[in-house]
Amino acid sequence: MDKAISHDPLVLVARRAAAAGAEVLARRDESQFNLSDKSAAGDWVTDFDRASEEAIRATILTSRPSDELTGEEFPSAKPANPSGVRWSIDPLDGTTNFVRNIAYYCSSVGACQLEEDGTETWVAAAIVAPALQVEYFAGKSLGAWKHDLRTGKLTQLTGPVDSPAKILGSGFGYDAERRQFQARVLEGMLEDYVNVRRIGSAALDLCLVAEGALDAYAEYGTQEYDWAAGALIAEEAGCQVGRPASNPGWQYAGLVDTAKLIEPGN
Repeated sequence: MDKAISHDPLVLVARRAAAAGAEVLARRDESQFNLSDKSAAGDWVTDFDRASEEAIRATILTSRPSDELTGEEFPSAKPANPSGVRWSIDPLDGTTNFVRNIAYYCSSVGACQLEEDGTETWVAAAIVAPALQVEYFAGKSLGAWKHDLRTGKLTQLTGPVDSPAKILGSGFGYDAERRQFQARVLEGMLEDYVNVRRIGSAALDLCLVAEGALDAYAEYGTQEYDWAAGALIAEEAGCQVGRPASNPGWQYAGLVDTAKLIEPGN
C-alpha cells in the first residue's frame, strides 16, 4: 500500500470511525433491534443504527473536535470555529439487509474539505462491512483499496473492464411512484447489460463497481450519506462517477450511458 494513503490523517480517522461503527453492527442481536419505521413501511431504523452513529461521531471528535458532522440518524453538529472539514456518516447502510440477516450492510464515513470558492471536495472515505469482513477506503488522489479483514490482504482497486457481459447494480425507493419511474429508466438501460443486481446498500454498490465485481451502478434519489464515501472510492479506482446534482438526483458509477439517466417527467 502506498505510504501516502497509509499516513493520510483524514483517511486514518475515516478508517477508525468506520471500524468503530462496524464493531457495533457486528454485535447484531435481533432481540435488541427496537425496530421502527422512518419515512415509510420498510424504511427501518434500529437501535444499532443509532449506536453505530454515536460510535462513529465519538471516534471522529476524539481526534478532530473542530470538524463538522452530518449523519443519517442525528442532527448535524457544527462547532463554533469549524475547521473546514465536514464528515458525512451513514452508520448502517443497508438496514433492511441487516434486519433480515443479509450480509450486505456496512458503516460508511466520508470527509469533504471546504474550498475557498465555497465548494466542497471529497477527500477521504472508509466503508466497513462486518458480516463480509471487508474494508474499503480511499483518499483524494491517493487511490482506492480493499482490505480483506480475514486475511489482511490489501488490493488496490482499478474498476471494471468493459465487456459484452456487463452487470448493472441499482436500487428502488420506498415511494411507489418513484419506484415506477426508476423501473422505467432501468428498462431503457437494460440493453447495455446482461443482468441486474439489487444489493441493498448504495455504499457497497459503489465499492463493488470500484473493484469490478459490478460494471456499473445507477440509482435515483439516494442521500449524501449513502454515497459520500462510496463515490470517492469508485472515483479513486478510476471509475466514471456522478454525484447527484440535485436532491433527488442520479448517483452513478462505472460503465453507464448517462444519456439514459433521465429526470422524472421526461
